[in-house]
Amino acid sequence: MEVILKQDMDNLGYADEIVKVRPGYARNYLIPRSLAIIANEENRKVLAETQKQRAHKAQKIRGAAESVAKQLEAITLKIGAKVGESGKIYGSVNALQIADALSKHGVIVDRKKIHLDTEHIKSLGTYTAVVNLHKDVKAKVNFEVIAE
Repeated sequence: MEVILKQDMDNLGYADEIVKVRPGYARNYLIPRSLAIIANEENRKVLAETQKQRAHKAQKIRGAAESVAKQLEAITLKIGAKVGESGKIYGSVNALQIADALSKHGVIVDRKKIHLDTEHIKSLGTYTAVVNLHKDVKAKVNFEVIAE
């Protein structure tokens, strides 16, 4: 018997996938628990339509992420920090300061999506951070740490 899974299941398949299972397993476990539906013609057509719509939405989201990536790679951020006499920064520059600087340029990015080469930057200079905008789109952001 073929069924369409509604959610990911270990050792069986992923959501919106048509899998072949034994009839008793489908009737007594999967269907009563709303983990799957019978893969008849009507349900197959509905599945095809929803996958088509999801693909269109995903393409739109990816296009938006690519345009933001181009915008990010074109700018260089300047992040001010207090500096001691020896040239070291009091504290450090991390993803939070980079996210704040990006928001001043009109780009809102979650700080958890910003990855630095080193965990904390404690000296003046020019650095690069990687921003994960989409699972397939990553942008490099150049930023300069300057003395205030």
